[in-house]
Amino acid sequence: MTFSIVARDARTGELGVATATAGPAVGSLVPHARSNSAAIATQAMTNPYLAFDMLEQVDDMGVEAAMTAALSADPESERRQVIAIDAQGRMAAWTGAHCQDYAGHIKGDNVAVAGNILAGERVLQAMLEAASTPAPLTDRLLAALLAGQSAGGDKRGINSAALKIYGREAYPDVDLRVDWSAAPLSELSGLMERTLKGGYADFFGEVTRRGIPHPPV
Repeated sequence: MTFSIVARDARTGELGVATATAGPAVGSLVPHARSNSAAIATQAMTNPYLAFDMLEQVDDMGVEAAMTAALSADPESERRQVIAIDAQGRMAAWTGAHCQDYAGHIKGDNVAVAGNILAGERVLQAMLEAASTPAPLTDRLLAALLAGQSAGGDKRGINSAALKIYGREAYPDVDLRVDWSAAPLSELSGLMERTLKGGYADFFGEVTRRGIPHPPV
């Protein structure tokens, strides 16, 4: 019932995650990230603790091992779907055998996409293609969601969406969600305009910054 993307900007080091689904409030459980660490989407029969456990371990053991460890502790892992990317661009992905069709994931260059109860694999292919176009990470994530929707998206339609970007600070540079709407991606796009330009952008530019160094690639 959900399609998601995680990605890294190789130039800026930003990590991002975006997601859309037929149900309400997808931003509350599916997207997770930590600055200079990893971005994760956990979905299908969602277990948010997979993301919490991975974020606690990824810096020490790497994203593949962190995902394996988290899934091994979950007796319902075959009902889960997870994609993750770390600060070095390493990726891990899992689609359990009991996720509802169509379910799958694809990894590209600094990007991974996944979905379940989709119109077909074409949804993921469209998302990956859209996300691979040179642009700021925020624009690429939104473009991927729009492309996924245009390719058929969630079989039941979509009613909520969310997008997060983490840069050099402990708090997100972008943290947007539409919890219920007949046109959540349109509203998400409008929120991006309101927050990335104009008065709010000027205000956000003055928010206290400490600047966490990005790890070496």
